[in-house]
Amino acid sequence: MPQFVVLLRGVNVGKGNRLPMASFRALLEAEGLSEVATLLNSGNAVFRSAKRSALAHAQAIRARLQRDLGLSVLVVVKSSPDFLAAIANSPFAVPEEHHARFLLAFAQTEAATRGLAALLPVPEPPEQLCTGAHAAYLYCARGILDGRLGSAVLGKHGREVTTRNWATVLKLKAMLERVSPNPSIERTPSGKLRLPTAPAHVER
Repeated sequence: MPQFVVLLRGVNVGKGNRLPMASFRALLEAEGLSEVATLLNSGNAVFRSAKRSALAHAQAIRARLQRDLGLSVLVVVKSSPDFLAAIANSPFAVPEEHHARFLLAFAQTEAATRGLAALLPVPEPPEQLCTGAHAAYLYCARGILDGRLGSAVLGKHGREVTTRNWATVLKLKAMLERVSPNPSIERTPSGKLRLPTAPAHVER
């Protein structure tokens, strides 16, 4: 059965758009999705479904979040092949110590992703921005909140995208590769993957 990744924009940031991951998981299961597993506290999950396209899933999840929880947030859903292609097509080799500063920006449509090309004049070296079919790639050397590039993506030009750092993206990749009913995946201090037995949610 096809796998998908769902990414929410702007949940559990500050005091707004609070969404416990247990509630998010329950909402996805109520939507009829199977093998749901959440990651971290920022609105990330993987699931299986044979019912809809990625776009239709995004629309349905966004509508249910609004209806059931009163949350109006951007929802991006990527099929497993598209998500893995975004990783494989990264134009940068990312050292582990820079995982938190290297971001992928995901949108529901290729047009919205490539729309970030409008920001190509914005980065100040050593910041970098590249756009592709599956994601845009940002190196925010000063952090997403302190540099020009990060601030621009968080502004009006980034309203149709949501960003995840490289560390989170790799964890989601591992979940796609290892997912089983209701797991969450985390890394041990040595970097190995482990599957905790209880509930499918990894807190920050």
